[in-house]
Amino acid sequence: MNRFHVRQVAVLGAGVMGAQIAAHLINLKVPVLLFDLPSDSPKSAIAMRGIEGLKKLKPGPLGLADDAALIRPANYEEHLGLLKDCDLVIEAIAERMDWKLELYQKIASALAAHCIVASNTSGLSISRLSEALPESLRPRFCGIHFFNPPRYMQLVELIATASTDLAVMDQLETFVTTTLGKSVVRAKDTPNFIANRVGTAGMLATIAEAEKFGLSYDVVDDLTGKKLGRASSGTFRTADVVGLDTLAHVIRTLHDNFTEATDPFAPLYETPPVLAKLIEAKSLGQKSGAGFYKKPGREVLRLDPTTMEYVTGGAKADEVVGRMLKKPAAERLRLLRHAQGAEPRFLWAILRDQFHYAAVHLQAIAETARDVDMAMRWGFGMKQGPFELWQEAGWRQVAKWIQEDIAAGQALCKAPLPDWVFKGPVDEAGGVHTPEGSWSPAAGRFVAPHRLPVHERQHFPEAPMDTPARAAARAGTTVHEDEALRLWTLDGQVLIASIKTKMHAISPDVAEGLARGVELAEQNYQAMVIWSPDDVFSAGADLQAMLPAFMLAGVSAIEAAEHELQKVMLRLRYASVPVVSAIRGLALGGGCELALYSARRVAALESYIGLVEVGVGLVPGAGGLAYIARRAAENAQLSTSKDLLSFLSEGFTAAAMAKVGTSALESRKLGYLLDSDIIVAHKDELLFVALSEARAMAAGGWRAPLKKPFAAAGRHALATIQGQLVNMRDGGFISAHDYHIGKLIAQVVCGGEVEPGTLVSEEYLMALERKAFCELVAHPKSQERIMAMMSTGKPLRN
Repeated sequence: MNRFHVRQVAVLGAGVMGAQIAAHLINLKVPVLLFDLPSDSPKSAIAMRGIEGLKKLKPGPLGLADDAALIRPANYEEHLGLLKDCDLVIEAIAERMDWKLELYQKIASALAAHCIVASNTSGLSISRLSEALPESLRPRFCGIHFFNPPRYMQLVELIATASTDLAVMDQLETFVTTTLGKSVVRAKDTPNFIANRVGTAGMLATIAEAEKFGLSYDVVDDLTGKKLGRASSGTFRTADVVGLDTLAHVIRTLHDNFTEATDPFAPLYETPPVLAKLIEAKSLGQKSGAGFYKKPGREVLRLDPTTMEYVTGGAKADEVVGRMLKKPAAERLRLLRHAQGAEPRFLWAILRDQFHYAAVHLQAIAETARDVDMAMRWGFGMKQGPFELWQEAGWRQVAKWIQEDIAAGQALCKAPLPDWVFKGPVDEAGGVHTPEGSWSPAAGRFVAPHRLPVHERQHFPEAPMDTPARAAARAGTTVHEDEALRLWTLDGQVLIASIKTKMHAISPDVAEGLARGVELAEQNYQAMVIWSPDDVFSAGADLQAMLPAFMLAGVSAIEAAEHELQKVMLRLRYASVPVVSAIRGLALGGGCELALYSARRVAALESYIGLVEVGVGLVPGAGGLAYIARRAAENAQLSTSKDLLSFLSEGFTAAAMAKVGTSALESRKLGYLLDSDIIVAHKDELLFVALSEARAMAAGGWRAPLKKPFAAAGRHALATIQGQLVNMRDGGFISAHDYHIGKLIAQVVCGGEVEPGTLVSEEYLMALERKAFCELVAHPKSQERIMAMMSTGKPLRN
């Protein structure tokens, strides 16, 4: 199959969804045209408003807000001719079949002969939509369902029609996976596809069961959020975020397409009365300021469905139920089913309802049980899909409980579980997921997951009944392992260092392990990659490991530990083999410094990098400030301006204000990533790219930089920064202790009281940094901040 080159994409429809899809394409350097209807003046005003609106959305759809200017606004009257230069067209207008069909007729003749056309619909029939297209275009048409918000949600469902060329589907899946960083599930062309079908039924069941058991919305959200292994927003907050009108539309799609003759759960698809009342009152959720919740000030109010008035919210679930949910799956479900209280009985009911619904509908909506489980993971933020949890809890026992509830009239419908649940291969295997594949009712066997060449870039992809972290922990050849760190290799060429501490905090043992890793890599390998298989690269230094040493031996113990950590950072920087940091998720404080002192950084788009020590009353102590000073000097050398302060100010501000890049793109702007560093769209491709980069650097004859002194900004720059800090303190913008910390940061990054341009070394600046760090560790105000963070997880301003 020839490679599918996407040189330009057109997104049709500049509403919230279409504009956000365009934004995500721009995040990943894909040129985009954003079309909408023509206006009076200027003609593309609607598209322009859609682009401008991106800057107001939270969470931000753009990695850099200024990149909104890179999206080209267009309209159907003036710019249809531009479609001939597009390789992919994504239609994302309102969910009206007639509007979409009319648009397809308008654009069909303007499309290039090779162009793929995809409709971003949440549930309309893709086959019916294709009928509006010329017969020659139908093989290149399919459905593409992004989940909202497109930048952050992992799932994209692809839906073929009977006419769609499967090679086109493979091309599109490859692009969506490696360029857009999404995980694809191929869904059948049924109303609401997979995730919204199962997820919406689950939300309707939750609303019905909450009313049955008399539970308030805030308690339900506490029960159905993180405690249940789902998105932290729970059920009703999620509905508010999605938009109650959007939720109602998805429900209506089910209601209009099914009867009890075609779906035994059809009575469930009635719009709940409380939802209908909210929509009638134009209370559409977060976008209108009120829905199931309302936040008039700082207080969050919840709706009382009996009075339709807002009352004080924030109620939590019973702690006993919380403890039940921490038990292993089999014991957890047994406790919930046999408990007497409303909360555990409610939880069993919604889990039973989801198991029941998924089993009854599996054959109609998906090829295999894997598709359902992964769609719910990626589209609804679940740690486990329904079949995974059912199987882990004991397939036969849970199936028996479900069938008993159906017989007793306690389930949402009377339809029995399918025969395959109790008989044949599934019963013999103890569930739907096996090493050979996942159960396909249509095929009557376990089917291996669909694989394309692009999937080979994912060393540890997510899979049912397993996680990348568990798979990675068993993979490759272990060279050395202890409680803090694992050194291992996949190919015998590159040594991988994986930190094992909680939040991958950098303890003295981790530092020692990294130093050992560099030594082993220099002896036996081409390169070293620092990578961990979850959403934390490293959250920073291990404060809990630091405090006992401070209590026993005072500041001297801290000074010695920081000195050793700084030496490890320099060891990484000047290693005789390239050290590559593969960053995903959080890289904060010491984790940021670990990345900065690596030879190269490969970062997932959703990486959040920054020097945040100020939040606990400290300054970066492992070389972060020395790095800022060195980079300022290096950048000044490349410029005609030799005013070091202008190159230093952004780095100083980032450290003094604990700025964190809200994406890898913003982290690059802050200076934590360089232009030479690589940003990877798909989190599961991170290790592949990092290993490839490390091998390429070694093959290219990479050598560590030569140690050389560089110019310090000196006392004049220091005086200027201190003057600005005084103004901020006296103006009430920062506290006296903030001023003290800021002054110490300035002293380090300026090189202290030296003449401007004085040549200094990294070791000299690290000594200043170490001194400042230790001074603050001993300061009562900083100790208060450290203890507050450790006890509450929130920063203290004192």
